[in-house]
Amino acid sequence: MSDRDIRIGLTGWGDHYSLYETPQETNRKLHTYAGYFPVVELDASFYAIPAQKTVEKWIADTPASFQFIVKAYQGITGHQRGEIPYMTKKEMFTAFEAAFKPLQEAGKLGAVLCQFPPWFDVRKEHIDYLRAVRAELSAFDTALEFRHQSWFTDQYREKTLDYMIRDQWIHSICDEPQAGEKSVPFVPVATDENKTVVRLHGRNIAGWNSPASGEDWRAVRYLYDYSSAELDQLSADLTALNDQSSTLYVLFNNNSGGHAAANALDMISKLQLQYTGLAPKQIDLFSADE
Repeated sequence: MSDRDIRIGLTGWGDHYSLYETPQETNRKLHTYAGYFPVVELDASFYAIPAQKTVEKWIADTPASFQFIVKAYQGITGHQRGEIPYMTKKEMFTAFEAAFKPLQEAGKLGAVLCQFPPWFDVRKEHIDYLRAVRAELSAFDTALEFRHQSWFTDQYREKTLDYMIRDQWIHSICDEPQAGEKSVPFVPVATDENKTVVRLHGRNIAGWNSPASGEDWRAVRYLYDYSSAELDQLSADLTALNDQSSTLYVLFNNNSGGHAAANALDMISKLQLQYTGLAPKQIDLFSADE
């Protein structure tokens, strides 16, 4: 790592096609991805708690220093459609902890990310639920991300940050379109001196709240290519934030048009970061000599 510990990566590893140029790279996407970036956001855990053998494969496919930011299962954060496949909330939390303990024991769990939905606003029952979730996930470093603007209004901003410090939440700071109450402002304040998560969702205001009829909402919402000037400003913000928190996990989520990987590599260059311990790049033994 460079003197600054800013670990830049992407959300998921499956769809970043610009990284996979050969059949060998395509067949081993996670291994190939880990040759470019030291961290990834694991999104599969949002849809289902994985089997032990799946987690073991992720551990085996990545180098020793590689880190995962594990997105909390949707039943934890209240996104689920229909009934969760567990008899009780306790059973759900127990299953989640059991699934990711091996990742933690391997030294590869950067944090669990709890991203709450856009309708999760400031109210007493929601604060009570946050406390309950943090208690259930006490075994893990856990990051908190809001999607409802009420948490960061003038009335509640400082109270929100103070609460996060008291309950030992890592702040997941968002760069996203400023598109009304279902988006949050960029609040570059660390609540944990050791770790902070920064997620870059793009700035597609038109697509954030009102995706076009019939289109996949993700394809619309996250369609954005950060300009060089925007990355310059964000790089300055990250440098300042790294003075508050010793390790930053920075995740580009603007991949609807395939822009995330290029933006992330550009940011690595702008910050003059040099990562050690990445996975070895695939060598094509049958390529022509240069």
